[in-house]
Amino acid sequence: MKKRKLGKSALEIAPLAFGGNVFGWTADEATSFRLLDAFVAAGFNLIDTANSYSRWVPGNQGGESETIIGNWLRRRPGVRAQVLIATKVGSEMGPGQSGLSKAYILKEVERSLQRLGTDHIDLYQSHWDDEKTPVDETLEAYGQLVRAGKVRVIGASNFTPARLSASLESSAAHGYPRYESLQPEYNLYARAKFEGELADLCRKEELGVIPYFSLASGFLTGKYRSEADFGKSPRGQRVQEMLNDRGRRILAALDQVGREVNATPAQVALAWLLARGVTAPIASATSVEQLNELMQGATLELSQDAVQTLNAASAY
Repeated sequence: MKKRKLGKSALEIAPLAFGGNVFGWTADEATSFRLLDAFVAAGFNLIDTANSYSRWVPGNQGGESETIIGNWLRRRPGVRAQVLIATKVGSEMGPGQSGLSKAYILKEVERSLQRLGTDHIDLYQSHWDDEKTPVDETLEAYGQLVRAGKVRVIGASNFTPARLSASLESSAAHGYPRYESLQPEYNLYARAKFEGELADLCRKEELGVIPYFSLASGFLTGKYRSEADFGKSPRGQRVQEMLNDRGRRILAALDQVGREVNATPAQVALAWLLARGVTAPIASATSVEQLNELMQGATLELSQDAVQTLNAASAY
């Protein structure tokens, strides 16, 4: 399987990342272990999580996903060398516990390392921008972690073009580590926020792009086609607003292209992202069967005609 470099770094990523937001939420530890085993066995290597996953679940406090990944690593001797662990810092973990200040980053990284049971994080990402903290301070903290060997590469998520550009300029001016990737929300339905200035900046600066919500919270799998379908999963309520005229056009195009290439809507949606030049879309699964479907999408190649059909249907 051909891997892609993450930005200008030495990290090489297979063309699909596993979204660890489901660990400790819709996938218990035993299920999570089966999913991770299947993912690695198929030749994929990037596992994406965050310190805050899955704090939104009643009874959870955050860190549940990292803990499950750490337990899996401990019970699979030798697997740590086969995978890349990506996690994030910045989301709220409690009152006064959020942001990208140096003090907060240096504290939170130790908690993540402990939960993950590893001595280094391959890709450490700023989950949300913190406009109250100067970019220099944030990057100085990351520089300290890189020098200590606790972090290999840094990335950004949910940044505006202006703040991402300012961060890259600061890195160049002061010798700090540079963001080597951007994790934006990007999929066939949600195109406008990333395409344009952000995408242009990523191309210009050679940043890797690892989009989240690659399947639009499941909408692009085709399982939500009427209001009666919204109760099919905990994410069902998120997709109601997508079931509009444009959303139906997108589903129809996914069905059309899927028939032409003998693929499911989810596989076609992932293949479209890769055809648009992203490094590795992030996708989650709660069963091995579902994961196998998604992994096949990461190796599906679409013709230019198919890509254009999808582009036209999802035009905004």
